[in-house]
Amino acid sequence: MAKKGYRRPSTLLDKPWHFCPGCNHGIAHRLVAEVIEEMGLQNKTVGVGSVGCGVFSYEYFNFDGVGPSHGRAPAVATGVKRVLPDRLVFTYQGDGDLAAIGTTEMVHSAVRGENITIIFINNTLYGMTGGQMAPTTLMGQVTTTTPTGRGRQQGFPFRVCEMLATAEGAAYIARVALYNPVQVNRAKKAIRRAFETQMAGLGFSLVEVLSACPTNWGLTPLEALKFVEEKMVPVYPLGEFKVPEEVKS
Repeated sequence: MAKKGYRRPSTLLDKPWHFCPGCNHGIAHRLVAEVIEEMGLQNKTVGVGSVGCGVFSYEYFNFDGVGPSHGRAPAVATGVKRVLPDRLVFTYQGDGDLAAIGTTEMVHSAVRGENITIIFINNTLYGMTGGQMAPTTLMGQVTTTTPTGRGRQQGFPFRVCEMLATAEGAAYIARVALYNPVQVNRAKKAIRRAFETQMAGLGFSLVEVLSACPTNWGLTPLEALKFVEEKMVPVYPLGEFKVPEEVKS
């Protein structure tokens, strides 16, 4: 009998994905779920969703979750963690939710050193509501609200990791991508390090995940992966921006 190459983790519900073809949310969900299972934290985890495509996380994650108002996931996660300090508490947010309406909550959670983790999905636009420009939209990128491309008048891309790494309360900050198997494995390692940072009580952690959105980009799934590698990575360099000594390998 052939050996199975993949087993659905107990932390994911057994149901079909509904995300658009080529969307990387499914991969990100799987990585988060696998790490939680491998760390034995399924019954000690609270996920905080977001408004946007990430809101559907409660459809797939097989552990406790909370639905916050738009952009307020870090504030809700802070409350949960302070009341239940032994839990693994993480938010799952897109770039519009995190880096636009949720900027205040994100920044001050890091500044205060809140012992929570943010999984930040960056696909350069507002995915659920039709592909509008987000703070992370690339210069020259066409969106529904920048039909001639993002220009100087709309400002410049917001580099979240570089900014948060300067906060004293931030313990682990990393940026990863999902455009090939090597990068997917690196992303999983970063997510685990972020969760280990939290469970060790070391402070705020965030993993930014560069993710494809073929539908709103008007590309095929394969073209979208190439867009991430060739267009996004030069603007948003991959790597660990801040790592506590306790979780370095």
